[in-house]
Amino acid sequence: MGPMTFDAPLLDPAHPFARASDLPYGLPDFRVVHEEHYLPALVAGMAEQRAEVEAIATDPAPPTVANTLEALERSGRLLSRAASAFYVQSGAESTPGLQAVEEQVAPLLAAHSDAIWLDARLHARVEALAASLEGTELAPDTAWLLHRTRERFTRAGVGLPEADQERLRAINAEITSLDAAFGRLLLAATNAAAVLVTDEAELDGLPDDARAAAAQAATAAGHEGAWLLELQLPTQQSVLSLLRDRGLRERVMRASLTRGAGGQHDTRTALLGLVRLRAERAQLLGFEHHAAYVAADATAGTAQAVEEMLARLAPAAVANARTEAVDLERALQADHPGATLEPWDWAYYAGRVRQERRSLDEAALRPFLELERVLTRGVFHAANRLYGLTFSERHDLVGYHPDVRVYEVFDADGAGLGLFLGDFWTRPAKRGGAWMNSLVDQSMLLGEQPVVVNNLNVPKPPPGQPTLLTWDEVITLFHEFGHALHGLLSAVRYPSQSGTSVPRDFVEYPSQVNEMWAWDTEVLRSYAVHHATGEPLPQEWVDTLLAARQDGEGFATTEYLAAALLDQAWHRLAPQDVPADPDEVEAFEARALATAGVDLPTVPPRYRTTYFNHIFCSGYSAGYYAYIWSEVLDADTVGWFAENGGLRRENGDVFRARLLGRGGSIDPLQSFRDLRGRDPRIEPLLERRGLSGAVAR
Repeated sequence: MGPMTFDAPLLDPAHPFARASDLPYGLPDFRVVHEEHYLPALVAGMAEQRAEVEAIATDPAPPTVANTLEALERSGRLLSRAASAFYVQSGAESTPGLQAVEEQVAPLLAAHSDAIWLDARLHARVEALAASLEGTELAPDTAWLLHRTRERFTRAGVGLPEADQERLRAINAEITSLDAAFGRLLLAATNAAAVLVTDEAELDGLPDDARAAAAQAATAAGHEGAWLLELQLPTQQSVLSLLRDRGLRERVMRASLTRGAGGQHDTRTALLGLVRLRAERAQLLGFEHHAAYVAADATAGTAQAVEEMLARLAPAAVANARTEAVDLERALQADHPGATLEPWDWAYYAGRVRQERRSLDEAALRPFLELERVLTRGVFHAANRLYGLTFSERHDLVGYHPDVRVYEVFDADGAGLGLFLGDFWTRPAKRGGAWMNSLVDQSMLLGEQPVVVNNLNVPKPPPGQPTLLTWDEVITLFHEFGHALHGLLSAVRYPSQSGTSVPRDFVEYPSQVNEMWAWDTEVLRSYAVHHATGEPLPQEWVDTLLAARQDGEGFATTEYLAAALLDQAWHRLAPQDVPADPDEVEAFEARALATAGVDLPTVPPRYRTTYFNHIFCSGYSAGYYAYIWSEVLDADTVGWFAENGGLRRENGDVFRARLLGRGGSIDPLQSFRDLRGRDPRIEPLLERRGLSGAVAR
């Protein structure tokens, strides 16, 4: 490949991305950043990095760590500033203007990446550096950076013939465009599928605060005097556990299950294109299929290892779900003699059975789970007890939307550590689900400290009313903050190794560990307080909540495994085996679930194909197994905390030093071994999920 060509448009010095932000920790100045600023900054950032990489590739001096590896790490600062802010904002506030920018810039970014990682001159320089360092004892993070950089060139296809490289470039551009298109279509489909209710009697069982939020959403959508039940990203909707009206539950579930499957916002053509292109790319790169390509770059190592784990867990999970269904069917019959248990009945009657068996009413819990207190006296409190962190809200700093709250995070010695941004409420322009982003990556090389963002999708109450959470939303808040801690506590030299820059099947591990503190009795007593009376959650309720932890694990594990297995099925196809007709999507899905033995009519996958955002829009393609794979490490680590006294600062310091602070600076499984003193064991996971019937294979 010859030298790269590029234009180098310059940004006006007054442009908000022309230089690093002067705000604390480099927070982008969203007071002056507008939609029209992104495209020029992204284009200029790509040109600037091309020039920087050209200088590295043509440097006449012998390659060194400083002039090659570190120079690559330093390159692209303008692009990083603009892209981080753009993707944070476009995910949480996806306006038509931002969607247009993404549509235009996605293929350009793919071509930009290919121009770097398919540059034979740059690759030769890195290989020459590796040869010159043979036998040299490098710092562990530098050795790992060299290893991963060489792998990245290989996985990009630098060793392929020129014709194959050209095809790869075309594939990558198409993939990025279809990825963005799927996201736009799914957001529109989810908004369009919101269920409008005009008869308030149908809302029987929905608490007053949730009813008020639905009325506010309806008014905002132009339906004054009605109620709008907006959809969440997964198949299951939180209102299904509360609504007594079986007909309305069915409407909500059917709306959820059919998103993207036809009509104006049909996602199927885009997702089939993604599956086909990923399969072709994998084969060009020498892999049997996309699942093998993904696993080779993760801790799993092989798609076979993923397949074996999922196959080991599925039969026991399904058996547990069938057992749970018997009790639910009995409860359903009491209300509707002769009725058959349906997917829209499960959550409601699971709650009914749990209430009868354990006197635990999830609706009655919500007044004790107010967002502000759960955040400050729960999530932040646990982080203080473990790591010595303190949090101060910065009302002088603003995010990309008025709902965003900004907190400065201080270390135990009082030194400023970084910023945490919380964006908790749902909006029509916000994609579904919950996630963490980074606006600034911690890096000693660049002298930068972290700025991280958590997004949730909790219904926004009317002004002046409290935001009351479900128990699942409490767990989600702790989970996402686990990702935030991974970014905030990063202590690495190289930006590409910062925080959550670890393999996809490892990244969920620290966040899942952080969920344990939601259940910790000290933390629970701190945040579970009635928002109006100040009354603590009754001790008998606490005891019952803890005793009920394994309730419903058959359902939860089965719906998760069904989605993970569906992801694998799509991404094990050869290009020629991908359905050509969008109408074949549902049939393929049904066959895949049946083949895997997880086709329970009452337990649909957590995500069906047409709204599987994780794998078609969020970087988890062939990687949705990561949650259960990471949970093996998580369950084993929960045991480590218990063995060492639980919520103690000493334990937090060890976890921070051996795992969170290292980010992706060494082999991640070595970080786990350094913490646990051995390789992970699956038995704690099996016990947690009630999967003792999962026999070894």
